[in-house]
Amino acid sequence: MIKLEKSTRTEWYSFLVSMPLIDFGLNLIVYKGRLFSDYRVWLLSFPLIWVAGIITWYFHVWYSHNAQRKYPEISQSAKRIILKCFVNIFVMTPAILIIFFLYDQLHILGYHLAMDDLLKGLLVGLAVNLVFSTLWEALYIMEKQRESVGEKELLSQMSLQQEFDILKSQVNPHFLFNCFNTLSSLINEDAKKAEVFLDELSKVYRYLLRNNETGLSNLQNELKFIDSYFRLLKTRHGDAVQFRVEADKRYDNYLLPSLSLQLLVENAVKHNVLSKNKPLVIDIFTTAGNKLIVNNNLQRRTKKGPSNKIGLDNIRTKYSLLGQSGFHVMEDTKNFTVVLPLIWDNNVEKRWATIQAAKASSKI
Repeated sequence: MIKLEKSTRTEWYSFLVSMPLIDFGLNLIVYKGRLFSDYRVWLLSFPLIWVAGIITWYFHVWYSHNAQRKYPEISQSAKRIILKCFVNIFVMTPAILIIFFLYDQLHILGYHLAMDDLLKGLLVGLAVNLVFSTLWEALYIMEKQRESVGEKELLSQMSLQQEFDILKSQVNPHFLFNCFNTLSSLINEDAKKAEVFLDELSKVYRYLLRNNETGLSNLQNELKFIDSYFRLLKTRHGDAVQFRVEADKRYDNYLLPSLSLQLLVENAVKHNVLSKNKPLVIDIFTTAGNKLIVNNNLQRRTKKGPSNKIGLDNIRTKYSLLGQSGFHVMEDTKNFTVVLPLIWDNNVEKRWATIQAAKASSKI
């Protein structure tokens, strides 16, 4: 049983554009000069061939769609083209000859078949089917290529989202582990400080969980969070750590990867000596060129603790995934400095939105 096919807009347009020319050509072959002197050709023969053209065109659409279903991939184009050529040569082209035989048998407007007419009819049929097949096949291949590119992009964005999720999953346990170590020390040293620390920790961790889900945060929110985080550090270390922020308000809505400042401050505290006589001073400030600078005086611990290298690598990878350059780490004998590019780029926001959309589509 033949399944009814729904033709595409292109298939309809190709028929409506070409059929008047085909109709004119066939009537010119059949009736020659009478085409311009006998109005009956226009009233009777033109509609008859138009109806025959619709039937032929529909079967052309039907077998073309079936060939695409049987061999849908671009890599199968050769098989699909061979199948279409076979049908064109042995089925569709001879079908036009039926028009000539019917006109001859029924003596429509006095027509009598001539061998020269058959040859011309075959050429018209072959040309028409060749044009249709070439056009539709070319459009089909172009569409499949677009789909292929779209699928690759979707897979790429899903991969990016997965990498972002991995990076985010590293931050929370890492942060919480360090805080629990600090809390454990405070419980033995100063129970009251431990209580204050635990209260601050609950507030900060709720904020951390909420912002770590966004992937990107504006500078204003990041600075609010780092101020809360610094209060945790002050509870533990007192005046051994100092914190200075100078950020131009015009950068408030610029973007950067979420929790970047927390990771950098934590990194500075972890790798440097802290004492009241020689405090660790962390400066955060904006500069021209849409840059945020995080700088601390360098006073390395003589005994290095274990490091899982999450902090800097995490931030560097996030900027890389966003396709954003400008992240730099600089160090001399006195200072350790990290340059964070502040993002005001619709393309980056769109890229992140696409990553989020890929994540959502993967869950459907």
